[in-house]
Amino acid sequence: MKIALIGLPQAGKRTLFTLLTGRHVPESRKPGETVEGVAWVRDPRIDALKGIFKPKKTTYAENNFVLCPDATTGGESYEWLNAARRCHLVCLVLRAFEDDGVYHPAGTVNANRDRENIEAELLLADMELVEKRLERLAKESKSGLNAEQEREKGVLDRAMVCLEDSRRLSELTLTESERTTVRSLDLVTFLPVLPVYNVSEDALDSDFGAGTAAVSCQIEAEVAGMEDEGERAEFLEALGLTSPGLDRVNAAAYGALGLMSYYTVGEDECRAWTIRQGATAPEAGGAIHSDIERGFIRAEVMKFDDFIAAGTEAEARTRGHLSTRGRDYVVEDGDIMHFLHNG
Repeated sequence: MKIALIGLPQAGKRTLFTLLTGRHVPESRKPGETVEGVAWVRDPRIDALKGIFKPKKTTYAENNFVLCPDATTGGESYEWLNAARRCHLVCLVLRAFEDDGVYHPAGTVNANRDRENIEAELLLADMELVEKRLERLAKESKSGLNAEQEREKGVLDRAMVCLEDSRRLSELTLTESERTTVRSLDLVTFLPVLPVYNVSEDALDSDFGAGTAAVSCQIEAEVAGMEDEGERAEFLEALGLTSPGLDRVNAAAYGALGLMSYYTVGEDECRAWTIRQGATAPEAGGAIHSDIERGFIRAEVMKFDDFIAAGTEAEARTRGHLSTRGRDYVVEDGDIMHFLHNG
């Protein structure tokens, strides 16, 4: 899964990208060039399992971030959206801090205004693509449209009405086959959006509403520079925080994508596996290897809290906390699983 970081100049995208992924953006980066990096999704449950098993290897879930070019408003060009269109989530970085030494393209800092403006640009960018495609279909209709083109036109007509009503295409109810007919257009408003507000230290507890996240890139940079874990914890506690903002952004992105984790454990490795919310046991096994999904027989499942309370797998079994589940079992976030399969 890829997550696009977009936002206006000086919003903090580059700093957030580096803090999340540990990858420094080269000064030689050309205008319009994207940079990609991986961020581990820190998970206290994995840390707890690691403490019990002391495995040779610990593997967290991960997010793949794509640093996109600066967003522009005014509709002159939408090239800055090209990379975002090929992602699975748009992470909208918004400047919500005052600093006289850092310019703002609009002259003043107003994060909600910037959010509205950029989201309006996303709608207009999609509208432009839909309009061009409809014009092309109108020309082709002179010689007659085939069934697939008729279906595409029907979907695009509905999409245009939706966009003109200032509604994202994610609000449009489409069947999978209807989505397939317009998938090649890479319409960006089909993607979920996670607004991330880059705030100052005194605004860390600000609430920007459901489905958003707040982080101070300045504070996170200070935290990242502390090598001592205890010092980090004391610093965060002094700020009234229980975890780094980067962890919250990562977790929020994971959730916005409709993802969750289950775990496999042992002395060799404790690992978080990424699956979609609502996945069945065979689908979860498929995240490890397609052979498991194809040859699925059953899964042995323990709930994380039950396992931690028991302390060992043997004690969890003794307490009756290990259950056998079949094909129809819908995996829950935090399940600890072992798969039995053919092949």
